[in-house]
Amino acid sequence: MHAITIPQPGGPEALVWAEVPDPVAAEGEVLVEVTAGAVNRADVLQRQGFYDPPPGSSRYPGLECSGRIIALGQGVSGWSVGDEVCALLAGGGYAERVAVPAGQLLPVPAGVDLVTAAALPEVVCTVWSNVFTGPGKHLRAGETLLVHGGSSGIGTMAIQLAKAIGARVAVTAGGPQKLARCAELGADVLIDYREQDFVAEVRAATDGAGADVILDIIGAKYLARNVDALARDGRLAVIGLQGGVKAELNLGALLSKRASISATSLRARPRDEKAAIVAAVREHVWPLIGDGRVRPVVHATYPMSGAAEAHRVMESSAHVGKLLLTR
Repeated sequence: MHAITIPQPGGPEALVWAEVPDPVAAEGEVLVEVTAGAVNRADVLQRQGFYDPPPGSSRYPGLECSGRIIALGQGVSGWSVGDEVCALLAGGGYAERVAVPAGQLLPVPAGVDLVTAAALPEVVCTVWSNVFTGPGKHLRAGETLLVHGGSSGIGTMAIQLAKAIGARVAVTAGGPQKLARCAELGADVLIDYREQDFVAEVRAATDGAGADVILDIIGAKYLARNVDALARDGRLAVIGLQGGVKAELNLGALLSKRASISATSLRARPRDEKAAIVAAVREHVWPLIGDGRVRPVVHATYPMSGAAEAHRVMESSAHVGKLLLTR
């Protein structure tokens, strides 16, 4: 088969479409013939040499895919050869075939075509596990969620899921066009981070209370300001480090608000934890997609062999929603 390999870390040109050995479905796994994969920031970091796959997982990039099951490993039940699926991966989505733990499979939701389904597993599982479950306070109807990077794949999904449960959503994004797209998806408070102070804007929009939950992809650069923007008993969920890894934190400000901070990475979680998240997503989110209240947002689709161009677009931040790769 063919897959995108990374012989040496580097720029987008480091991605090479090459012939590689076929994967084999081990016990508890299925073999999926990939129809489409999706590009995530983690793939860019892996290409640059900063984010190695977890031990035992595929060395090829790609944290989600869609396709058809072509073989079942021992001990797999509930799935059949020929089933159309999408999958959460620890790696290997940029390939013609990938072995997937059965617990990380999802059926293609009603109303979504097989290619577009590749845009769902990573973002939905990330948003669900960080905003709607997990330690401390989870988002409830009537509360306010602040999403940094509202026009990203993560952001466009977080907006829709929060609105679906009756929450209010504030977003940061760069420029009026991206903010307009966020508004189309249901965002209530639109903040241009290039020109506006998100702390002041969130406080003004909540009569000084602040955001109940903040979903942050920036990291160190926003840490202190995120704490300032939190409401009492609020929760900050850090899922990205685009703004650095080290920052000072005023614990007094955190204590005075009885607030909490969680920092999680989905990729390296044990299989049983991923399976639990996937099961919860299938139960709670798949019906919302099936009835049209939540939908994947796709910016553009590229051939798998043209993954370098998709990475250039990702790094330029010119997109809204997801970038897909098709065979």
